[in-house]
Amino acid sequence: MKTILIVEDHPLFREGLVSLLSKQMDYEVVGEAAGGEEGIAKAKELKPDLVIMDISLPDMNGIDATRRIRISMSETKVIVLSIHSKIDFITDAFKAGASGYITKDATGEKLVECLEAVIKGEFYMDSKISHSVVKSILMSKKKGDMIRNTAYNTLTAREQEVMTLIAEGLTTKEIADKLFISQKTVENHRANIFSKLNVHSVMELVRYAARHGLIDVDLWKE
Repeated sequence: MKTILIVEDHPLFREGLVSLLSKQMDYEVVGEAAGGEEGIAKAKELKPDLVIMDISLPDMNGIDATRRIRISMSETKVIVLSIHSKIDFITDAFKAGASGYITKDATGEKLVECLEAVIKGEFYMDSKISHSVVKSILMSKKKGDMIRNTAYNTLTAREQEVMTLIAEGLTTKEIADKLFISQKTVENHRANIFSKLNVHSVMELVRYAARHGLIDVDLWKE
């Protein structure tokens, strides 16, 4: 029987997971945690085979918690269960050491399917997420083809990331929260981006990004 630790801050959702998994003969929920630090501590104490990890936790994000668990307990597998299905969350989760990623609107059968795949040593994404990942890869290739030999290539990787988020309409605070950096750092990146690209306003930056295929222009069609 495989043991599971659930790290989820919403009691009702956590109880639903416990109820679902209690019906599975191959799995036993040995612990629950409502926050990242508590989840890390219980993982070290209980040494479960699997951790089901939410991303949005009150004290820290689940991606950082996943990374810390995987560093100290390489045998423990982590499955991220989240409301977020955007490619950046998915990528960050797998980079942090997660073996599976599934959205909260998935069925119980999908979660069990994910558990079984991860136990076998496989990586798992449900079909909805898999489609978005493939789409993102194709878009990335298209962007790469479009931006060769432009000022864009003078930006650092972080500046490119910040530029895209600015062009997509995120505020300085939203970008800082998303990238886990300070607002001051975001402002410094913004100044460098404007200087290197020779743009003087967010709207000019949006036009530049759209012209080079760096953002989905449909985001601005409202």
